[in-house]
Amino acid sequence: MFKALLLTKTDQPAPHCAITELDEAKLPEGDVLVQVAYSTLNYKDSLAITGKSPVVRTWPMVPGIDFAGTVLESSDGRYKKGDAVLLNGWGVGERHWGGFAQKARVKADWLVPLPAGLSAEQTMAIGTAGYTAMLCVMRLQDQGVTPDGGPVLVTGANGGVGSIAIALLSRLGFTVHASTGRMNEAAHLKALGASELIDRAELNAAGRPLQKERWAAAVDSVGSHTLANVCASVRYGGVVAACGLAQGMDFPATVAPFILRGVTLAGVDSVMAPYERRMQAWKRLAQELPADVLAGNTAKIGLSGVADMAARQLSGHVRGRVVIDVNA
Repeated sequence: MFKALLLTKTDQPAPHCAITELDEAKLPEGDVLVQVAYSTLNYKDSLAITGKSPVVRTWPMVPGIDFAGTVLESSDGRYKKGDAVLLNGWGVGERHWGGFAQKARVKADWLVPLPAGLSAEQTMAIGTAGYTAMLCVMRLQDQGVTPDGGPVLVTGANGGVGSIAIALLSRLGFTVHASTGRMNEAAHLKALGASELIDRAELNAAGRPLQKERWAAAVDSVGSHTLANVCASVRYGGVVAACGLAQGMDFPATVAPFILRGVTLAGVDSVMAPYERRMQAWKRLAQELPADVLAGNTAKIGLSGVADMAARQLSGHVRGRVVIDVNA
């Protein structure tokens, strides 16, 4: 038996959410059985738990799109008992039971070895959000964005993706501007590396198709009008790495920034990223994200605190990252 947070479908938008004792035999099929040590609360997890979006595709569901732990059993030669591993994405917590549990059984293809230099808890302090932030940084660099090209805007700055993106970019020498709806968090954002703060109200309403050129590049986790305004405000030849939809899935924009300024809109997916790309991102996170920055941007809870924290996260009252100790 093991402890898990289980979501059960109801006739209401929000599922029933309860900590439950489950039999290991009920775990879904997979090549590797993992003793989970830590998970983390991502925006998608909060949507699933609150029912604010139809994230869950199979019921009942153990949410949690991330986890880190130790292999208990493996029928795949790449992993053996005792190996430290982590997982991000692949539909876990949506179609396949996820990390808000003491045990998980998954496909070996979905796992990566725990990066050297990071503990299981630290990898979950990074989580899918921080890993996505690194993928965004890598995408900008792939497109030739360099620190001497001008400032880089990060939207959703107080969130998981935004906060880690600021820390990574600033330590690579970029001048970082941070867009946030919580200007009271200015000290925290500047400690992460932001040099200038912008109220999100400047970006989250309908704007002109082409606006004053302000940034050389941007990392956007917000979508909707914010992404449209960011694209309209990027300098000639600039790049926008888009990875989220906190404001909405729509993109109410025009082609003007792309055909008149040569702006590149570069999509970033973390769920199905190839193994080599994942390994590159995690290796860089281990090398480039200081432990003290990570610790100062992270809160830790047990499974009993997840439901409340999910509601707070969606209402914009959670700063940075949230680690879940599934054994607490």
